[in-house]
Amino acid sequence: MSLLLAFLPFIVFAVADGFVGPTVALFLAALVSFVLLLRDWFILGKVPKILDIGTTILFGGLSLYVLFGGATGSIFAVRLAVDAGLLAIVLISIAIRRPFTLQYAREQVSREFWDHPVFIRTNYIITSVWALAFTMMAAADALLLYAPDVPAQVGIVATIAALVASIRFTGWYPKRARQRAAEQAAE
Repeated sequence: MSLLLAFLPFIVFAVADGFVGPTVALFLAALVSFVLLLRDWFILGKVPKILDIGTTILFGGLSLYVLFGGATGSIFAVRLAVDAGLLAIVLISIAIRRPFTLQYAREQVSREFWDHPVFIRTNYIITSVWALAFTMMAAADALLLYAPDVPAQVGIVATIAALVASIRFTGWYPKRARQRAAEQAAE
């Protein structure tokens, strides 16, 4: 549940954009990101997560850019910036050898499994699937931005398909990895 809550700023951005436009949506998403980061850090006493920090920096930075005179451009340009920023956060988490899903997964399993190779590999795989989803979303945004004749529904379908597939994979794959590890241990 905490991983899904981490995506709340992106949901707020997507919903608010339809009602108040991309500029206000960026500020609302930045506010939600910041509140979630503070909630986890100071109220729940948790170590800030890579995704939460990155999301706060992403939406805060985009909001400051717009506030100080940067043009927001079309909604597709803003969505491309958001989705590319999210992809960058995920890729950076892999590059620094701390896949972003690892922090959420550790909240779900006993400490004794945290350093187990199957657990670590599972999180790299899940994080990579999320990176693929965000790549697909950014590509759809770029297509809509640079090929204005393409119907906006293409971006909506691509985004929904990418997110649903990632969410389902995130729920399914750890069970499969545990089952496979148990089968190998029994051999």
